[in-house]
Amino acid sequence: MPINITMPALSPTMEEGNLAKWLVKEGDSVSSGDVIAEIETDKATMEVEAVDEGVVAKILVPEGTEGVKVNAPIAILAEEGEDVSAAASAAPAAEPAAAPAPAAAPKPNGSTPAPTPAPASAEAAPVPAAPQSGANRVFSSPLARRIAKDAGIDIAAVTGTGPHGRVIRRDVDAAIAGGVGKAAPAAAPAAAPTAPSDEQILKLFEDGSYDLIPHDNMRKTIAKRLVESKQNVPHFYLTIECQLDALLALRKQLNDSAPVHDEKPAFKLSVNDFVIKAMALALRDVPEANSSWTEGNMVRHKHSDVGVAVSIPGGLITPIVREAEVKPLSVISNEMKDLAKRARERKLMPQEYQGGTTAVSNLGMFGIKEFSAVINPPHATILAVGAGEQRPVVKDGALAIATVMSVTLSTDHRAVDGALGAELLAAFKGYVENPFAMLV
Repeated sequence: MPINITMPALSPTMEEGNLAKWLVKEGDSVSSGDVIAEIETDKATMEVEAVDEGVVAKILVPEGTEGVKVNAPIAILAEEGEDVSAAASAAPAAEPAAAPAPAAAPKPNGSTPAPTPAPASAEAAPVPAAPQSGANRVFSSPLARRIAKDAGIDIAAVTGTGPHGRVIRRDVDAAIAGGVGKAAPAAAPAAAPTAPSDEQILKLFEDGSYDLIPHDNMRKTIAKRLVESKQNVPHFYLTIECQLDALLALRKQLNDSAPVHDEKPAFKLSVNDFVIKAMALALRDVPEANSSWTEGNMVRHKHSDVGVAVSIPGGLITPIVREAEVKPLSVISNEMKDLAKRARERKLMPQEYQGGTTAVSNLGMFGIKEFSAVINPPHATILAVGAGEQRPVVKDGALAIATVMSVTLSTDHRAVDGALGAELLAAFKGYVENPFAMLV
């Protein structure tokens, strides 16, 4: 039987992607592991590998197609020895996604009309994916998964007889014959509240007073995640002020003493590098705050993996400095420069921006004094960092001038209570105001 090649989920949150480029053509033979296409997600461009061997019988989705849903068929693969033309004729009649529509001509009044939605296509139901990690992982062939899906069989309930226990077609056929593993019908999703339509919103504005800029995948993903976070995560906020004079003096001393290689210093520390390190050490010292909430468990993290918000064209991304609590400042600094550069080029791998245990968002370089950031689940905290500025302070009973930075901790109240959040901020403040402690 022909095998469907489907749009893969390249990250846990991916729902659709753009098929940027095919690296094979119809009639080409492919083996498992061959790179066959390039997929653009909201964050990066990724290569897709074949998971089985055979001949590309038919390409269903042309390159350049946007908004292809995860698990939608994108090509047909004929198995070894199978009639390629017969496999191609078995392709679905409806395309899984529509190619981008041509840009609409501007209205005479100068505004750009909203693009006409592409007609809905007959979209294949997602193939039940076997668990992908831990002891529950189920190895199965794409053909076996497809047959199981069509028959309503839970692939995890099927005993595999293929190599290394892999579930293959004959195992699924046997399960169907024996009535094993029938999946329970899925509950109908709850109806979502109705939002105003584009037409209803645009009626509020005079024709010719606006242009329409279609959302790209990144902006759609940012909007969806922020709405989910604000709706589902009970935020509360704590703000503290930190004096930076000792940190700025140490930063200058370290930068001035940096070894020079090829006429370039080995590192150049920023204030944000110290912020990342201080936050990582604070989480190490207050481990109860280094947590994520799930409905069944409190996830207590063993390391401080700090995501850092980086602005890129069209949105933002949070590359992660892993195990920042054990890395020297110079390593954190150079690693962040590399991550930020590749983030702006959209060349980060998913593992470089997914996960993490907390995040830092710094708008101080824009002169922002103080703000509150939205938590990025599964994090339970995010630190919003304002500008360091000279302010009057009281020292030893006398008025003085100090460089002061305001930071606001946004906290998921399910995982971190008020007192625990205050303890975390106090630990952070201690490292910022006594920065030599970050060197030992």
